[in-house]
Amino acid sequence: QVQLVESGGGLVQAGGSLRLSCAASVRTSGSFTIGWFRQAPGKEREFVGCISWNWNYNSTDYSDSVKGRFTISRDNAKNTAYLQMNSLKAEDTAVYYCAAAQGKVIVQAPRNYDYWGQGTQVTVSS
Repeated sequence: QVQLVESGGGLVQAGGSLRLSCAASVRTSGSFTIGWFRQAPGKEREFVGCISWNWNYNSTDYSDSVKGRFTISRDNAKNTAYLQMNSLKAEDTAVYYCAAAQGKVIVQAPRNYDYWGQGTQVTVSS
């Protein structure tokens, strides 16, 4: 079982930066992918990016809309994944979620994720 808690959301001006954290409490063995998603009002949940976790290699993937602006990293000692968001735009405004896909490597579809955090609001003012 995995519990995820996001933090770090808030209000930022366009062009600014924010770093989100996803603290993971893992009570099972095995490897995961930690994914970041976002959902704006009236829209479907959207894949932002993901990172391999506990695999023997590091791998990340990003959606085209954030590639070059967002970076995902992890701190295994702290069981925490991060989403560094730079050059933020108004269209990045959404609730951001982290999620864990057990036994899967670099997956984008939300249906592949088994555990979800509660979400954190990011608002970018233009």
